[in-house]
Amino acid sequence: METESARTEAEGDQATPTQGLSKRAQKRAAKAARLHELKLVRRAREKEARKRKQQERARAVANDECDVNVTRKRRRTGAVGGGSPFNARLVIDLGFDELMTDKEINSLTSQLAYTYSANRHASHAFSSLLFTSVNGRTKQRLDAMNDAGYRRWSNTEWWEDSYEHIWTRSLSPARSPSHELTSAPTNSTSETTADADDLRRTVVYFTADSENEILELKEGETYVIGGICDHNRYKNLCLNKANTSKIRHARLPIGRYISLSTRKVLTVNQVVEILLKWVETRDWEKAFWTVIPKRKFQGVERVDPKDDGSTTNEVEDGNEPGGYANSDLEGA
Repeated sequence: METESARTEAEGDQATPTQGLSKRAQKRAAKAARLHELKLVRRAREKEARKRKQQERARAVANDECDVNVTRKRRRTGAVGGGSPFNARLVIDLGFDELMTDKEINSLTSQLAYTYSANRHASHAFSSLLFTSVNGRTKQRLDAMNDAGYRRWSNTEWWEDSYEHIWTRSLSPARSPSHELTSAPTNSTSETTADADDLRRTVVYFTADSENEILELKEGETYVIGGICDHNRYKNLCLNKANTSKIRHARLPIGRYISLSTRKVLTVNQVVEILLKWVETRDWEKAFWTVIPKRKFQGVERVDPKDDGSTTNEVEDGNEPGGYANSDLEGA
């Protein structure tokens, strides 16, 4: 009898694990239990859906309705967007490490991950994504994120050197993109000063401080974005850098479509997303209104491009200064 009584008491204790807890704690425990049950049900449903999808794919391959080799190739190369790439190089200049706080560097490195994801999933991604001047605290933060996961990003290059090495040490045509952090490739012996000058003329540094507006992106060109998170503390930073490098610079034509009363700040990935949206639609207005967060449009009106009264210059091939970049958004 004593043994049976003890067993009954033990079972009772197991049946009421929340005994002795406050009502609020009991409610939390009950909610956690329900969520756990729902999670198990959801996982089972997802597993069944994956299994069904695999069976459907297997049947399609068996019936010659799809090419399994194409599917596997796309998965390996990371070409998620599916469309043809836009044959231009996109460069993120990370040469501002000493100008940012630790918090800003953490924010910037997160923006780089979003930048990579946006390009990878775009319907017409930039064919080359290059990160330059990867040094200092920015590199340390990247190495600490996801066990240096950036080194595994597909179709990207990472240079310790400045973006200026694009024309002083150009890539050999046979060289494949590097996932490892390296110095910029050295020149081939056949490369001449004229070749370097030709390459320099294809580079455009985006900066909101430029007087030039870029009206279209062109294949075969290189577009540089200043990789800095400074909340607009530094004026003319990227403009001065472009002028020192003797390359074209320009800003996005935001003032032609949106009337802003003050300068706004955009993240690096938002600038990239605007460029990708233009490549997809060839429509700047649609790109701005699609990508720029709606909270930045409080009190903002659309502008008729024909009546904007703009006197800024357009970026032309081979001209001195032309493009847009920096991480901030300027209305005119």
